[in-house]
Formats: sequence, structure tokens, C-alpha cells
Amino acid sequence: MPRYFTELAYNGTPYNGWQIQPNAPSVQQELNRAFSTLLRQEISLTGAGRTDTGVHAAFFVAHFDVPTSLQDISQTIYKMNRLTDKSIAIYSIYPVQPEAHARFSALSRTYKYFINKFKNPFTEEYAIRTYPLPDLQKMNEACRILFEYTDFTSFSKLHTDTKTNNCKILKAEWTDTGEQLVFTIQADRFLRNMVRAIVGTMLEIGQGKISIAELKNIIESKDRCRAGNSVPGKALFLWDIKYPEEIKI
Repeated sequence: MPRYFTELAYNGTPYNGWQIQPNAPSVQQELNRAFSTLLRQEISLTGAGRTDTGVHAAFFVAHFDVPTSLQDISQTIYKMNRLTDKSIAIYSIYPVQPEAHARFSALSRTYKYFINKFKNPFTEEYAIRTYPLPDLQKMNEACRILFEYTDFTSFSKLHTDTKTNNCKILKAEWTDTGEQLVFTIQADRFLRNMVRAIVGTMLEIGQGKISIAELKNIIESKDRCRAGNSVPGKALFLWDIKYPEEIKI
């Protein structure tokens, strides 16, 4: 069966995350409905990962299989954007190798988290404010410690079904845009709730509640209770996903 990747974006506010859940709206459910309606057969999409309730995706990838090749992809994209809710946008659909997998073929994922420095009614729904504003230099010092470790159990949601809590951090930094503090983190994989827990811990370091030296103890303890609180999902965006070029047909 031909396999396709679809690239899309979504506002996570109306959804309980990507994954289908009983009695709760999800992005996956909405896309399955729209694709099944358009193609007149049962279509089930597999996503690149599970975003939590309220978390957004500026870039997301999912794959699906169909019995026969799509004849007019540009029309499929156009019609899908009419069938889906306004919170979801389909950007592209393209054929891939049969073994290509939206989740397992990904080389890395990048997330961004946004903190408003000032009150801004236009970004309020997609950023948080925190008092006092954290020290950017301290948080970037803390970022460098993340590269020394691979086991991030201390930042993982408890009782998940993952076989390992090892991740390779490829990038982690805070930047100041003038209006916002932005945290960017890239890794080969992420654990459930990992980015929000890291940001929460970083903020406590930036506000002087946790020392930079204590961060090492937190990571090495492999104890979620030692790390900071998870920050709200509304300011978190899945920003990019990298795949090998050879998966495209």
C-alpha cells in the first residue's frame, strides 16, 4: 500500500493533545475523520509524537497508507483544509518509502517555549509570564549541563510505557528577542512532559530558587519529585522535525 507523509500545523488549545482519547477531542481524531471522509475509506494517521493537552505544533508530520496512489495531491491538500477545523492546517502531502515512519524515522525534534517579558494581548494565549523575570545567563549555564547527560528520568512523566529514558540533547539555549524569552531545545527524542519539566526547573534556577550545581543532583537522582514544576502547555510549540532525505520517493 502506498504510504504518504503529511506536514501540518495545529493550534493545540481545543485539543487534549495529538493522541486519540476516549471522550476527549484530539488532533489525530480530527484528521482521521477528515481524511476518511475525503478518501471514502477508513484512514488512520500515525503521528511523529504525542503532544500534551494544549501544546501546539508549528510543524508536525504524520503518515498514512492508502490502497491506491493519490491522483491529485494539490486538490487533496485543498479539500483537506476545507474539511478540517480552523485550528489545523495541512501544508503538504508526499509519497515516502513503505518503511518510512513518522515517529520512528525521525532523526530529531525541536521544541520552543515562549515567555512574555511584558503584557501583550496578542501573544497572551501562546506564552506565559513569570515573576520575577529569570536570569538568562544562569539558565544558559544550566543548559550546558544538559549536554553532559543522557538519562532524563527526572524530567519524565511517571508510569509511561517507554523502554528507555535516554535522550541525546543536540541543542539547548535561551534567547532574548526583546519582547520574549525563548527556550529552544533539540534532541533525538523526548520523554512525556520532558520539555515542560526542564523549563520549569530552568525558571527556578533563573529565579535563584535552585542552584546550577543542584541541577546535576536533580538529573542524577532520576527522581521527578526533585525537579521543578511543569510549566503550562499553552506556551510550548513543537517547532521542527528532521528526517533522512532518502525516505522520500
